[in-house]
Amino acid sequence: MTTDADFDPPAGICETLQDGLRRILAPNPSPMTWRGTNSYILGKGRVALIDPGPDSPAHFDAIMSAVKGEVVEAILVTHSHTDHSPLAGPISKATGAPVYAFGNSQSGRSNVMRALLANGMRGGGEGIDHGFAPDECLADGDHVGGTGWQVQALWTPGHIGNHMCFSWNGVLFTGDHVMGWASSLVSPPDGDLTQFMASCRKLAKRQDEIYYPGHGAPVTDPARRIEWLIRHREQREAQILDALGTTSATPTALTHHIYKDVSPALIPAAERNVLAHLIDLAGRGLVKTSGPISPDSVFSRI
Repeated sequence: MTTDADFDPPAGICETLQDGLRRILAPNPSPMTWRGTNSYILGKGRVALIDPGPDSPAHFDAIMSAVKGEVVEAILVTHSHTDHSPLAGPISKATGAPVYAFGNSQSGRSNVMRALLANGMRGGGEGIDHGFAPDECLADGDHVGGTGWQVQALWTPGHIGNHMCFSWNGVLFTGDHVMGWASSLVSPPDGDLTQFMASCRKLAKRQDEIYYPGHGAPVTDPARRIEWLIRHREQREAQILDALGTTSATPTALTHHIYKDVSPALIPAAERNVLAHLIDLAGRGLVKTSGPISPDSVFSRI
């Protein structure tokens, strides 16, 4: 199985991953998307499309070419970031297939994140598809099926409130919640670390055989990867608490103290991750700040 170190499939080419499952890579590589967005075609003849991808005419053409002669019965969207959901509408219009997701881009947001948004905090990092609206909203545990295929939807908020994974025959399509090449960005007020950790622990109780992520190569040891993600976040939390042991600091100062070997291009995302930890720690009564929480707040330990 290909690893992320050598994962570099050609964009726009439909590749068979296993019986009844194909992948098309979108032409949108970046520091946040790795080689690009993975769109998956599930089934044969009558199929489901998982994560149609970014607003890209080339990717639209590649998907439509791959399903030529087939019937698209459903479009499943893991979440509404602009590298995953924008083509849902055009492909739905072209095929007549309904779009399924947890909800629109505001759905699933925790009360804490709603309060931060009301106080003026804005998202950072990945773009939000504000116009996204599924035809059918799925609840945690719902099943969606067609001719020869069926998936179960699992609500996994954290990366964004409306994030879902889809389970199929021992396979889990994990969107941006779990990837092999990087840990998921959690950027308040769209991303919520408290939700993210709960979703990780939810997946840790499962026995999936393989993860197919929204970016990068298949994850062939899901249990080990989930364990690593949880441990990684707990270690980052310990670093933040240790750095606040003798002083107070802003998220920016803490980021530069902790992330010493990160590319400058990734520092803004790192700052958002630190802020996500601080919000989680504040909710658990371990740190405090004067006034409403913001990216410029000064935090200290309690």
